[in-house]
Amino acid sequence: MNIDKFWRIVQDVHKSANGDMDDKCKRMTTTIGALAADEATSFAAHFENAMQEAYSWPLWGAAYVIHGGCGDDSFSDFRASLISRGRVQFEAALANPDSLADIDLSEDDWVYEGFSYAVTDGVKLAGAKRDARMIPSSNPAGQEWAEDAVYSLFPRLAAKYG
Repeated sequence: MNIDKFWRIVQDVHKSANGDMDDKCKRMTTTIGALAADEATSFAAHFENAMQEAYSWPLWGAAYVIHGGCGDDSFSDFRASLISRGRVQFEAALANPDSLADIDLSEDDWVYEGFSYAVTDGVKLAGAKRDARMIPSSNPAGQEWAEDAVYSLFPRLAAKYG
């Protein structure tokens, strides 16, 4: 599976779920589960790569502002939720995390826990075995921010969520 097919699947599932994260997760599990095992494994690898690509201080700062704080687990859920929205929003957020202010979601939608599990469950349903997972970098990319200054880094998000 190439990256374009990965994002096409994500976008199709996102559109069909009409903003309902529970439905989106069920649909993602079913969609991945219907793939051939090697395709499901490839899908998971693209997902893990996107999770790593989004592991950055700027995006973590945006998540912090949106949720009024954000620990490791919440940031993982945030990145998975962002990926679940499709390539356009994912790439826009990486380029300018403050652009997330343009998306109308509740704070809880941003840290929805289930999307990563939907990918894992779909891979299992497809009969794939994941032996090697990407080991994430121990440090986020980019410039670290101080908690007392993070809101000033993302003025649009701070105005919306702060």
